Amino acid sequence: MKEKLEQLKVLLHEIHDLSAANAVLEWDQQVNMPRGAAEDRGEQSATLSRIVHDKSTSDELGKLLNELTETAQNMDPDSDDARLIKVARRKYDKNAKVSGDWVAAYAKETAVAQSTWEQARAKDDFELFRPYLERLVELRRQYADFFKPYTHIYDPLLDDFEPGMKTADVQEIFTALKKEQVELIQQISQRPQVDNSFLFLNYDGEGQIAFGKKVITDFGYDWNRGRQDISVHPFTTSFELNDVRITTKIVPNFLNPCIFGTFHECGHALYEQGIAKKYNRTPIADGASMAIHESQSRMWENLVGRSAAFWKRYYKDLQQIFPSQLGNVNGETFYKGINKVEPSLIRIEADEATYNLHIMLRLEMEIGLMEGTIKAKDAAEVWKEKFKAYLGIVPPNNKEGVLQDVHWSSGLFGYFPTYALGNLVSSQLWERMTMDNPNVESQIEKGDFTKLLGWYREHIHQYGAKYEPQELVQKVTGEKINAAPFMRYLKSKFGAIYGL
Repeated sequence: MKEKLEQLKVLLHEIHDLSAANAVLEWDQQVNMPRGAAEDRGEQSATLSRIVHDKSTSDELGKLLNELTETAQNMDPDSDDARLIKVARRKYDKNAKVSGDWVAAYAKETAVAQSTWEQARAKDDFELFRPYLERLVELRRQYADFFKPYTHIYDPLLDDFEPGMKTADVQEIFTALKKEQVELIQQISQRPQVDNSFLFLNYDGEGQIAFGKKVITDFGYDWNRGRQDISVHPFTTSFELNDVRITTKIVPNFLNPCIFGTFHECGHALYEQGIAKKYNRTPIADGASMAIHESQSRMWENLVGRSAAFWKRYYKDLQQIFPSQLGNVNGETFYKGINKVEPSLIRIEADEATYNLHIMLRLEMEIGLMEGTIKAKDAAEVWKEKFKAYLGIVPPNNKEGVLQDVHWSSGLFGYFPTYALGNLVSSQLWERMTMDNPNVESQIEKGDFTKLLGWYREHIHQYGAKYEPQELVQKVTGEKINAAPFMRYLKSKFGAIYGL
């Protein structure tokens, strides 16, 4: 048994290392690579992806997992070894259904599509990106076909990011959530609006970066095992537990994207940096799911970063960096301004009360594209129609519409729902955390995040992907993922800001 486990770990370490090398190529493409190298990078990614896939579906690995799965029936099901076998088995079974040719074609197509998306977005030219969107939709439909029979074509895509979650489960959660959120937004719309005009002045990029770095250092981001760079769309990537990198974007005439985007990506990175080192280079050295991952990024971005307690400590620091812009704006006005509720065009800039509507729109779009009820060539116009229905405004261009997110150019259909699910989980975990640490607000006011981060390290981070997402949430909170804590949070926070 021990010898076979060691053999398994050797194989898993090799697969991880090759995957990490591919991730370095992807990071470099978004941060450093010259645009003209996209096709060459696509070939490199395709080659590496095929090698990873071949090793991930090898007869040697399959035979070893069959033997260990049988042996694991006599093990403590919560032991690290039993969980490693279970997680590795799940990944092997999924990978084995997918052809190597598809994996290589997908890697090549996404590398070129992502570079083309950047150009199309900069030029506000949907037609430039359209052929790639059409091919990527077709590739993802082919991917779903590997998993037939399925209940819904979107299920295999969603399962990649949220193991065990079905399309119908998400739709049920979103249907109930939409009703309550729309009611809250309508109540807020009837109240006097807060002022946030001071956020749209000219803010020096270096100052924005400096403030963000100061804060995430206080949060606990380990710069010895991470770095920050600039990219078109913010993201976090992990090559291993000792190399977790984040990026951000700078908008010179809007303060929010860089600051709150930095907090958001730091939340992802803190999760990865907090996974127990004993799991390094194995499939457990990952988040339990993207909803759990997003619960961490959204928590640091919103529950901490947009809280009154946080700005009691950090607003003076920001004023010192930007005295001409914020010198005459008091702390209460600033706090209300960064939490202004108003339908907006850009998802990553949306307020907490309307954010989930952006996700629901994208879920409808992705389901329609997979079902074939929405054609990729019509995506720009359908986007505008759905945006009007969900948020009451129409994007004036495609840059602020269908081209705003990087996800589709990366082929990440199935990812978007996890943002909204992450919002729900963040509030569930926060309610549990505050029961164990009732003085968290005063700690945040002092800029002391030690106990806060420590709680998440103890209850969430250290386990990585050892537990399935619903299992982990229930283990910590006593309940499965549900919307009640999130709605309690929204109604309390915005009820106070808007006097509801």
